[in-house]
Amino acid sequence: MEVFGYRKLIAYQKAKEIVKNTYKALKKFPSEERYAMCDQLRRASVSITSNIAEGVNRYSVKDKAHFIEMAFGSLMEVSSQFEIAEELGHITTEDRLSMDELVKEEARLLSGLQKTYKPSTDSIEFKL
Repeated sequence: MEVFGYRKLIAYQKAKEIVKNTYKALKKFPSEERYAMCDQLRRASVSITSNIAEGVNRYSVKDKAHFIEMAFGSLMEVSSQFEIAEELGHITTEDRLSMDELVKEEARLLSGLQKTYKPSTDSIEFKL
């Protein structure tokens, strides 16, 4: 098994785009959010890539599937927080819609990756 094989995954590459876009959007947030929502969004977005990398390199299929599920949970956390940030006026609707598109694509990719780790009778499809 290649140690850095996760880097070739489109799901991992798209997750890095989410991280970069999150960091870019956080520059628009007010300073009072620096240690609250900003920190949480940074952790959640980076958690997507981290869980993909960790999961892909696990030996058991069950562990692999678990970490992909964790990545999906972090993805939904980012989505939720962007929605709240828009409502609070920290980002524009355009910013949120742009992130929504990335989130939808990443959800599809994670769902496909998840299917490779679960038997078809036990497959989970992540729904938005």
